Amino acid sequence: MSVTRVSDGPVLRLRPWLRRVVAEVASVTLAVALLIWSLTPVYNMLLIALDRDEGDIEFEGIIWPADPSLHSFHTVLTQEYWLVEDFWHQFGNSFFIGLMTMFLTVLIGSLASFAFGRMRLSKGWLLVNAPLLTYAVPASFLIIPFTRLMAGYGLSNTLWAIIAANVTFATPYAILILQQYARLIPIELDEAAQVDGASPVQIYRRVYVPLMAPALAAVGTYALLLAWNEYLYQYVLLSSTRNMTVAVAIAQFFNSDEAPWNYMMATAVIYSLPPIVIFYALRRYMTEGLTRGAVKG
Repeated sequence: MSVTRVSDGPVLRLRPWLRRVVAEVASVTLAVALLIWSLTPVYNMLLIALDRDEGDIEFEGIIWPADPSLHSFHTVLTQEYWLVEDFWHQFGNSFFIGLMTMFLTVLIGSLASFAFGRMRLSKGWLLVNAPLLTYAVPASFLIIPFTRLMAGYGLSNTLWAIIAANVTFATPYAILILQQYARLIPIELDEAAQVDGASPVQIYRRVYVPLMAPALAAVGTYALLLAWNEYLYQYVLLSSTRNMTVAVAIAQFFNSDEAPWNYMMATAVIYSLPPIVIFYALRRYMTEGLTRGAVKG
């Protein structure tokens, strides 16, 4: 440690190597604190799910069960409890909603960004930014008019109503990200394809989509996670048990006086695995798509 004197008195300055050590220790401490903060709820879920009884172990302050068991997971997977008797059908509903939301968001977003950015439409910037105004209104405020709209189209209590809502909220963000990323692709590639006789559809399929793959993976994963974690619209628009998703079915545990917590937490753990796997499988493409699309080349 060195001491430097100024007119107001001595000022202590840390040596460079000591500053680096302090910065690294502070960074590690912050990372560990954030990790513990983030994983504590997940750990509690797993702790309750591993309890053989009704899942009261977490409320007793026990760090690890004395006799951990996979009985809760087996019960959920085999649908042996009455609240999870339609688990696999409801899981299929969730998966269908997630995949269709991802597909339609990527399709609509890529077509819109291609039309706005590559075909030089007049006022294209206005068409890109206008949909973002939907984010100024909380989604919960739109649930009543959206419900009446779906009833008018005969889509009440259908999975397509949920898909329509998810795509509505995911598409503006997708268009924005894809539009920014598309600026990195030289327009000369389109012009060269046109010289060779390629139509706009062929340019979209053979030039635009392959080069936009990282950004498409990013917005597709975002749309999937949005659909997988959405609850409000599913709860309001889906009324029958067969059309429910796992997210809504888990909430049914709170309406029963006999619902064991361990079955509910086991269902939640199983339900959270697919998006985690998909996220880590595509994270390299997501990072590339988001970081490169954020800077204009």
